[in-house]
Amino acid sequence: MTKLQTAFIGLGVMGSPMAGHLVKQGHKVTVYNRTESKSAAWTNTHTGQSASTPKDASLNANVIFMCVGNDDDVRSVVYGESGILAGLHENDILVDHTTTSAHLALELAKACKEVGAHFIDAPVSGGQAGAENGKLTVMCGGDSATFEIVEPIMQAYAQQIQRLGGHGQGQRCKMVNQICIAGILQGLSEALILAETAGLSVPQVVNTLQHGAAGSWQMVNRLETMAKDEFNFGFAIDWMRKDLGICLEEAKNHNVTLPLTADVDQKYKTLQEQGMGRMDTSALVRAVKRSL
Repeated sequence: MTKLQTAFIGLGVMGSPMAGHLVKQGHKVTVYNRTESKSAAWTNTHTGQSASTPKDASLNANVIFMCVGNDDDVRSVVYGESGILAGLHENDILVDHTTTSAHLALELAKACKEVGAHFIDAPVSGGQAGAENGKLTVMCGGDSATFEIVEPIMQAYAQQIQRLGGHGQGQRCKMVNQICIAGILQGLSEALILAETAGLSVPQVVNTLQHGAAGSWQMVNRLETMAKDEFNFGFAIDWMRKDLGICLEEAKNHNVTLPLTADVDQKYKTLQEQGMGRMDTSALVRAVKRSL
C-alpha cells in the first residue's frame, strides 16, 4: 500500500494511540489538538509533527482523520478560516471517527463535496484498550471508491472495518452498537443482583457462562468489577448519555420507539445528577439496585 500523508485531529484517549499506529505503519502524520500540550506530548513520543490549527494540519495531507467529542466539537474543527475544510484540496478525504448524529455525517459529506473532497463517517467501538492495542471495530458510511482507499490505512488500528452503506450509515450502525451495550448492561445488572442474592460466586459465574450463549465482552470485562462496586475506569456515563441521546433522536426520526434504551438513558441521567457522570457505564447496576 502506498504510504500517504495523513493528519489526525483530536488526541484524546482514542485519537492519540490511533495516530500512533498510523506512524508505526509508515504513514507521515501531522496532528492537531485543541490543548497544545497533548500535541507536544504526542510528538515527543512519535515521529510526526504538530500543527497550530486544523487547517494547517490538513494542508499537506491526503487523508485527514478526526476523533473529537460530539457534533459541536466536530463543527468547531471543520468549519471556519482555520478549520479542516479550509485546508482541503480536491480529492482529499476526511474521515470522522467521532460518534455523532447521522445528520452531521450527511452535512459533512455535502460540505466536502462542495470543495471537491470526499467524506467517510467512521465511528469506532472497542474503547481505549481497543485503540491502544489496534483492535478497534470501525463502522463506515460513504461511497465504495473512497472506502477502498481509506480501509487499508485504518487497518493500522482496527481488527474489523465494514462499510454499511452511504453517508450516515456508519453512525447509524454505531447507534445500534450503543443500544446493544445498554441492553446488555441492564441484563447484567439484574443478573448480578440475582447471583449475589442467591449466593453464587460471581467469578465462577463469569467463568462458567462466558463461552456460552450469554457470554459477552461486558460480562467478561465488567461483571466482576460491578460486583466489587468499582467504576473508576472505562467509557464514561457522560459520553454514553450523549450517544443514547443520538440513538433516541434517530429513532424518533424513523417513528420508532426504544423503551429499553429510554429507560437506561434515564437511569444514567439519575447517576449523572448524583455526580457519577465520569464513572464507567457499568455503574448502571447502582441505578438498577436503587430502583428495586
